[in-house]
Amino acid sequence: MSMDKILNVVSLNIPWPANYGGVIDIYCKIKALHDCGVRIILHCFEYERPRAAALAEVCEEVHYYRRRTGLLPNITLLPYNVYSRKDTRLIDNLLKNDCPILFEGLHSCYYLKDERLKNRFKIFRVCNIEHDYYHAVGRAESNLLKKCFYHIEAMRFKRFQKQAIHAELILAISTADRDCLQRTFPHNRVEFVPGFHGNKRITATEGQSDYILYHGKLSVKENEKAAIYLIENVFAKLSSRCIIAGMNPPSAILNAAGRYPHISVEGNPTVERIDALIREAQINLLVTFQRTGLKLKLLNSLFAGRHTVVNSPMLAGSGLDSLCFIADTPDEMIRLCRELMQKPFTPDCIRKRQALLFPAFSDEYNAGQIVRMIYGR
Repeated sequence: MSMDKILNVVSLNIPWPANYGGVIDIYCKIKALHDCGVRIILHCFEYERPRAAALAEVCEEVHYYRRRTGLLPNITLLPYNVYSRKDTRLIDNLLKNDCPILFEGLHSCYYLKDERLKNRFKIFRVCNIEHDYYHAVGRAESNLLKKCFYHIEAMRFKRFQKQAIHAELILAISTADRDCLQRTFPHNRVEFVPGFHGNKRITATEGQSDYILYHGKLSVKENEKAAIYLIENVFAKLSSRCIIAGMNPPSAILNAAGRYPHISVEGNPTVERIDALIREAQINLLVTFQRTGLKLKLLNSLFAGRHTVVNSPMLAGSGLDSLCFIADTPDEMIRLCRELMQKPFTPDCIRKRQALLFPAFSDEYNAGQIVRMIYGR
């Protein structure tokens, strides 16, 4: 097989439907690379998501591998999330060609240092500093057993991250992560490539509406913590309608919101519904307690939504500060929300976003950058 613009992509999960942060970046990147003329050979692990015929539209080949979950894959010095994605069929398939390999996230990097791949051009896409992320999840977790698991996993990830030295190219999702990785891997090429999000243009609409939205994958502990924080400290003290939307909301969110008639939870909305909620909200209110990575919900809100209110960690290393209203305390968030509910979203706001988001945060532009980094070397 010719190496001309053919790329192996190893994905930690099946990246369709593209309905939460990690897989949105993977799917939209694959699609943008495909649109640039790259032929994609996709290798993905099956985990809580069905096989997707739609991937054949953007991939030359799609290979599926079973993720090994349970107790046994946990008895290892490697991170559970890495060791459970060990599959000899994956390395066998990677060896069937000589094309570059893009490893999506540290979870997919079991074979990154494999001797049989030593002459291959390997790219490591970093969406999080994983040990920081898992420590943060552990701090947010109340279940003692799960808390211990997350902190152990963080320590294992910190040790395993050293494997990234075997990548010829490291792609960071934020400038903060890029700077951290450049210090950790001073002899590797580390580049900043923002998250891929699927928005081809600014679709935010002028005017105003009557509700505030928080959205995210609600089964993720960080997002659960953020949603409950907003319910108890911000939404409860506002009179405007407030909506929390996302996948698999836990009972803690449902119970917290259920005490207030003006707060509702929309669990497992379709892609079309979440897009409509983002577009029609008067305010997209986004908070996080984890500074690493670039939050794709932020990009989606800026491309498609009206006013965007965030706390400082949501912006870390993004370069998007000037497009957002920043509030770091509940009182500041309440004040801003009350002001912005009365303030129409104007054509000038849209022009400001257009100037900053294009081309730097365009999927087409960033796919072209990756193509030049891989094939123009």
